[in-house]
Amino acid sequence: MKKFSLTAIARAELREAFNASNGRAARTVFGGHEHTLRQTVIALLEGTELQEHENPGEATVLILSGRIQVSSDGEYWEGRSQDLLILPHGRTQITALEESSILLSVAKLDY
Repeated sequence: MKKFSLTAIARAELREAFNASNGRAARTVFGGHEHTLRQTVIALLEGTELQEHENPGEATVLILSGRIQVSSDGEYWEGRSQDLLILPHGRTQITALEESSILLSVAKLDY
């Protein structure tokens, strides 16, 4: 068993995001290409976007801090600290409405 402090990881990634030219930083805390489940802590400075990308299966976003907007197919959802958003199938984009950290969980499914 492994234990992580998501709060500590999010703080570290926010520090990295401030130093990054693209205003974001990320660290995978579980999984990877060889696993079905992948969980990644992502820090985003205000106004930073994760460009539109395809959802490869089932995905959720747990907002650790801040406020984000998720858009997909012309629809928009907002989430705040401690909200859990279930991402729709298809292409999605995430925008930080303020300095934010999230836990993105993706389960790749074979269709």
